[in-house]
Amino acid sequence: MTVLSRSLEFTLPDANTAIGPAERRGLARDGVRLMVARRPSGMIEHRTFHQLTELLDPGDALVVNTSRTIPAALDAVTHDGTGLRVHLASPMGQGIWSLEVRTLEPGGGTSPGPDLEPQTLNLPGGAHAHLLARKPASPRLWIAALEGAPDLDQLLQVHGRPIRYLAGPEWPLSDYQTVFATEPGSSEMPSAGRPFTTELVARLAAHGVVILPVTLHTGVSSFEDDESPGEERYRVPAATATVVNALKADGGRLIAVGTSVVRALETVATPDGLIDAGEGHTDLVVTPERGILAVDGLLTGWHEPRSSHLRLLEAMAGRGFLHRVYEQALETGYLWHEFGDELLIIR
Repeated sequence: MTVLSRSLEFTLPDANTAIGPAERRGLARDGVRLMVARRPSGMIEHRTFHQLTELLDPGDALVVNTSRTIPAALDAVTHDGTGLRVHLASPMGQGIWSLEVRTLEPGGGTSPGPDLEPQTLNLPGGAHAHLLARKPASPRLWIAALEGAPDLDQLLQVHGRPIRYLAGPEWPLSDYQTVFATEPGSSEMPSAGRPFTTELVARLAAHGVVILPVTLHTGVSSFEDDESPGEERYRVPAATATVVNALKADGGRLIAVGTSVVRALETVATPDGLIDAGEGHTDLVVTPERGILAVDGLLTGWHEPRSSHLRLLEAMAGRGFLHRVYEQALETGYLWHEFGDELLIIR
């Protein structure tokens, strides 16, 4: 039996890693597994994602992230010729970015590090990244000035690739987009929305589930040491806030598709559980101590040991119930990472 520690530190076996998109493993996009965890009753069900319509009620609001994934990984070379990988995390204005520098591993994977001093890295296309200083709140990330790339979007389209961490096949950028993606900006895919298909969206709408947009441009997620996420850009439209509040007043539930959506919605949540419109940068970290104000349910992937996302899930599910959920996921072969299986938590 797999036993999780009280802090949800666990070993993730290689067998629980999704090695590629569902479609490249002989499944439909919505054919991945879906665990349903109902906190009030403590019940756990095992379904497939295409059965989502059966699990939601007419009048529920399903809030999705419309951010589109950009090819935010660039090859880089130090002055002494060492090859590295740069992951762009978030723009800070006037050509300044937060970014992560990672060591290349055999098979295309990367690992944390190396331990660098401030210096200039050579990027493709004649561009450069001047590493200025470590971010005080997140020393894994650098504050860097990008130079020699007058059109960064074009540089990324020509030389960039999707961020990935594991060795193995390299998948095209189209595999890292959701059906909701309209506005480029996420360094990594808002992966909880990936299993949705246009057909499933149509069935949900016909069932009376209202699908509403927010935008949160995700940064990098390689938080190896209990590190909290950095600031991310978000927008909750006024129309989304108005409809969500009306549906909640009529007894509907607010279901967030992804921890990124929880972060956006809880940033603008009011103490009475409603939401306001808003946009800007959010540094909110949802924890059990802070609690959940507005969100009634969450669709999410499976998160790494020691990930800050697990603290958010603990706020949603409670520590003891979340332990049971993750134990079952490990024991019954659920798949992790951006192309893996999903979890629906109902509070």
